[in-house]
Amino acid sequence: MRRDMELVAPPAVAVMAKVPGAAPVKSRLHPALTADRATELYRCFLLDRLDALVSVVGIAPVVAFTPPEAVDAIAAVVPAGFRCVAQQGDDLGARLDTLLATLIADGHRGAIAIDSDSPTLPMAFVAEAARVLEDAEADVVVGPCDDGGYYLIGVRAPRPALFADMPWSTPDVLPLTLARAQGLATHVLPAWFDVDTEPDLRRLHDEMQTGGGPRRTLAFVRALYR
Repeated sequence: MRRDMELVAPPAVAVMAKVPGAAPVKSRLHPALTADRATELYRCFLLDRLDALVSVVGIAPVVAFTPPEAVDAIAAVVPAGFRCVAQQGDDLGARLDTLLATLIADGHRGAIAIDSDSPTLPMAFVAEAARVLEDAEADVVVGPCDDGGYYLIGVRAPRPALFADMPWSTPDVLPLTLARAQGLATHVLPAWFDVDTEPDLRRLHDEMQTGGGPRRTLAFVRALYR
C-alpha cells in the first residue's frame, strides 16, 4: 500500500457516467419523455458536467464510464485532459469502491466520485471537496442530495465499508453512509438535488428560469416546457 508521502498527484475527480446510447438511462423519466428523449437529456447532463469540471483547478479529471465496451463512444465526447476509466463491479457499491481505490493506488491525494445528473451543481462544491482531501482536513467528504442519497463522495484512503451492501436508490443511503463514517473525519458539503423524476425536471426548469444553467441542459429544458 502507498504511504501518504508517496501520493504525489492532485485529487482525482471522477464523473460516474453511463455512455448515452450504449446503456439505458433515466428510466424514471421514460414515461414523461420517452426513452430516446431521456437519453438526449442525459447526454446534455453529461456533456455539461464534463465542461463544468474543466473549470475546476487543482484536480485530475476522470470519466468513469459504463458499459466498458463503449470506450470508443465515450472517448469521442470527452474533453481533452480527461482520463477514461471503465467502471468495474457487480453493483454501484463495488464500482465506487473499485474506482476510488484504484485512483488512490495510482498516487492521487484523494479520490472523488460525482454524479452526472445534478446539472446545476456548483463546481465550488467539487473544488471544496478536493481541497479538504488534499489538505488532509477530512478522511471522507460527502455531498448530500435532497432525496437521501449523495451527489459526491470522496476519500483519502480506500473505505470499502462505505459502499458494501448499501440500499442504493433509497433515502437510507446518506444516513447509512454517515453512520458508517463515524470515527472518521467527515466533511459534509451543502445539499443539492439531482434529476431522476418528472417533478425533479420541473424543479430544474423552474430554477433555471431565474438562475440560468449549463447551456445544453438549459436549451433542452426550455424547449421541453415551451
